[in-house]
Amino acid sequence: MLKGTVLIAGPTASGKSALALEFARESGGVIVNADSMQVYSVLSVLTARPGPEEIAAAPHRLYGHVHPGEAYSTGRWVRDVEALIEAEDLERRPVVFVGGTGLYFRALVEGLSPMPDIPDAIRERLRSRLAAEGPEALHASLIQVDPASAARIRPSDGQRIVRALEVLEASGIPLGDWQAKPSRPLVDSASALKIVLQPDREVLAGRIEERFKCMLERGAIEEVRALLELKLPATMPAMKAIGVRELSSVLAGKISREEAVRRATAATRQYAKRQMTWFRHQLGPDWQRRSA
Repeated sequence: MLKGTVLIAGPTASGKSALALEFARESGGVIVNADSMQVYSVLSVLTARPGPEEIAAAPHRLYGHVHPGEAYSTGRWVRDVEALIEAEDLERRPVVFVGGTGLYFRALVEGLSPMPDIPDAIRERLRSRLAAEGPEALHASLIQVDPASAARIRPSDGQRIVRALEVLEASGIPLGDWQAKPSRPLVDSASALKIVLQPDREVLAGRIEERFKCMLERGAIEEVRALLELKLPATMPAMKAIGVRELSSVLAGKISREEAVRRATAATRQYAKRQMTWFRHQLGPDWQRRSA
């Protein structure tokens, strides 16, 4: 179990990466990504991954190491962190976890129930069904085979429905039974410095718009073109990164760059609002709240 870690959570564009770099420079520590979109390759600019200067200033881990054609999960991230701890002997080094994915932080300090490996064939078939039939149809199937899980999942929540179905099909054991198994935290919560950034919403909105404009200047459209050339199913998480749909429409000649900026910044503001709500309700009083 890692002791004395620094955990930095917060909404997109809140300045998390800069704060993490400050801590890492001061301590000689390693920065570990805790953002579910920044794990994907191809989308470096569009997901605001650290650039060459930041990477040169401090070691960065678990960024861009997953192909966009793979469906990454919290469970797989935990396994990657476990492997990283062992490979780099992180128990002897300062570690800074930074990102905007709340479930990753929960898994760090509370642990994550063991889950079965899901064969690609099962995952791809269920995701294809989700795209073709919609979440309500899959929810009806879930009611038949795992009514307890179905009762806990909204009929519109396609990702969680697919997760329950694939776990049951792969293992023969309902998702709830897996979740009831004991878990092991990776981080000692008592000795960790836990920070959640909560910037002023108007300030954050301005940062979001300015950052997306910078993304366009730095090649975000070219990244989306490269992603589309992979011909991935629309249900893959990487295809749902904010900006992909909007810039795909630019490439197709359906909207202007200016309209793409407007739509993408609006979607990012909505996403940041959801993140802030989650952090406010799910992170306890032992987390320091900072405005920036």
